[in-house]
Amino acid sequence: MSPWVPLLPSLGRDRGHPALITPDATLSFPELERAALAHAGGLLAEGVRAGDRVAVWATPQPATVAAVVGQVLAGVATVPLNPALGAKELAHVLSDAAPRLVVAADAAAFRDRTPDVRGIVTDGPAAVVEAPTADAPLLVLYTSGTTGAPKGAVLTHRNAAFDLDALADAWAWTPDDVLVHGLPLFHVHGLVLGVLGSLRVGSAVEILPRFSPEALCATFGRRGTLLFAVPTMYHRLAEHCEAHPADARGLSRARLLVSGSAPLPVRENERLHRLFGQRVVERYGLTETLMNTAARHDGPRTPGTVGPPLPGLELRLVDDQRRAIKPAPGVLGEVAVRGPNVFAGYLNRPDATAAAVDADGFFYTGDIASMTALGEVRIAGRKATDLIKTGGYKVGAGEVEAALLEHPAVREAAVVGVADEDLGERIVAFVVLNPGASAAPDALAEYVAALLAPHKRPRQVRLLDSLPRNEMGKVLKRELLARG
Repeated sequence: MSPWVPLLPSLGRDRGHPALITPDATLSFPELERAALAHAGGLLAEGVRAGDRVAVWATPQPATVAAVVGQVLAGVATVPLNPALGAKELAHVLSDAAPRLVVAADAAAFRDRTPDVRGIVTDGPAAVVEAPTADAPLLVLYTSGTTGAPKGAVLTHRNAAFDLDALADAWAWTPDDVLVHGLPLFHVHGLVLGVLGSLRVGSAVEILPRFSPEALCATFGRRGTLLFAVPTMYHRLAEHCEAHPADARGLSRARLLVSGSAPLPVRENERLHRLFGQRVVERYGLTETLMNTAARHDGPRTPGTVGPPLPGLELRLVDDQRRAIKPAPGVLGEVAVRGPNVFAGYLNRPDATAAAVDADGFFYTGDIASMTALGEVRIAGRKATDLIKTGGYKVGAGEVEAALLEHPAVREAAVVGVADEDLGERIVAFVVLNPGASAAPDALAEYVAALLAPHKRPRQVRLLDSLPRNEMGKVLKRELLARG
């Protein structure tokens, strides 16, 4: 194993360009380090020590970034809080994580939510800190809680360092890059990849207060080279750029466009290729493992796949008994992964950790996938909601969704398996049509039957005005299942 290199080994070195750019402030690397160590000094004065947990309201502000970075440097684990958390969700996270302090860039804005919230102080005495060990807790990130209350996944400094170095190699990510950042700071994609990744590499990150196609295009046109976004954002960007060709030309100068957090439909990938003249790079990961796969900057970018496994980790497909299966195009299995990226476990939940990680260190993701002949991973969906067992066949919901999205009238599609006495599960599709378009449900089902095997035909198609989604644009399929 390579010698341990701290997550942010040379943060304070002047690189001749900013570390952080926001509408409120632009900070150089030395300025960000000073602000971060001032925050760490304030925590030490409050009795916080390395290994403790501190919750941070994750608003897109310079002080928020300084707080997270200060806690990284001081070995204090960060519990990011989504500003949109409901009262019940917030109470659970704070009770489960039991942070020593709760801090926010604008404490007054959250005092009605957490009365003891402290402001983030970035102009006080700098702390003298000792570099954390590789296995020190870095983050406690709460999962979406599709079954039961959300669980806190404990990620270590080693997890993040390994994963970010692998992605930097895959994407040729260097200090010359400028990442334009419109993602939330309470998820892996926005906080670990976007912020900590940029700082580890030594590149600049420009954070938008909120995502809008207009703001992102304007910002990217000034200096951007990298964009990390989710499919919902790319869809809105495509619509905007089709109406504003100059903005499309600006994004076409990007060195790399990266999509994640949900599969990018093949049709959308083709649309973006036509607009920007390059294929979007897809990657695949989870809160508990960070990134597991990524298309390379110099490798194939096959639409509908998320690239090969990252070097240095093991990825395999397994059956229902967790036995390894031989990968082959179209053969579905659950993704299991082992490597330095796999988390330390669920906070306060040894039972849940033991259920997800076996004695050999493999984490069972709950995601269903196949592999192409080139070794690229093709995600079919979640085992709990996207592997449909119908009439003795196994059907990946993602394949049916992709077929529906090829229909010119279809804007969005989500497919689930609903309990059926005859079939075991029947395939039900929820579809949003393009504005002004029309298509009969039976015609959409027949369209799928013409593209795929007969057993993959939806038995029911329901038209909706919109699909329920979370903050990262993922469809909330359990809400659709509840509708039957």
